[in-house]
Amino acid sequence: MEGKRKRIMDRFKRIEGQLRGLQNMVANEGRWEDILIQVAAVTAAMKRAGAAIVEAYLEECLQKARQKPEEALADFRKILTRYMDLA
Repeated sequence: MEGKRKRIMDRFKRIEGQLRGLQNMVANEGRWEDILIQVAAVTAAMKRAGAAIVEAYLEECLQKARQKPEEALADFRKILTRYMDLA
């Protein structure tokens, strides 16, 4: 696995651990205030992971743009718009 994908996978593994921690907090009747702080931390971590993926995809599109610039730009716009609509 290339370096970027490994770093992104590592991020998702940390997020997975945070989510398990959240499940335990809820199951063990943790304080809602603490749970909300952890939800915010997971949300921020997911946004950072998304940003890392956008960056990796942009780099891929820039390489593709050397051969097919119009197609590469259209592809990037399409996926970025879909991501932004859902994020």
